[in-house]
Amino acid sequence: AASDVYKRQIETANALKKGLAAKGYRFFMDSPTNQLFVVLENTQLAALEGKAKFGFWEKFDDSHTVVRIATSWATKMEEIEQLIALM
Repeated sequence: AASDVYKRQIETANALKKGLAAKGYRFFMDSPTNQLFVVLENTQLAALEGKAKFGFWEKFDDSHTVVRIATSWATKMEEIEQLIALM
């Protein structure tokens, strides 16, 4: 059902949010959806290039960039754990 798909997207997004917050990452805005807006140092962003899929959102300041990470119905909890470990 559609509600199950949406629930799964939110569960994986919340797991990612919790994991990144525990590692000290900042969020550009609090989003109740399956999208996270994470503030990354430009050096962190460069290190992630090619290792994870994310979207450029906007420049935060001279040394930080906001990226958008979205989960989907196909996102697995193992993938969330791998991304947290990668970051």
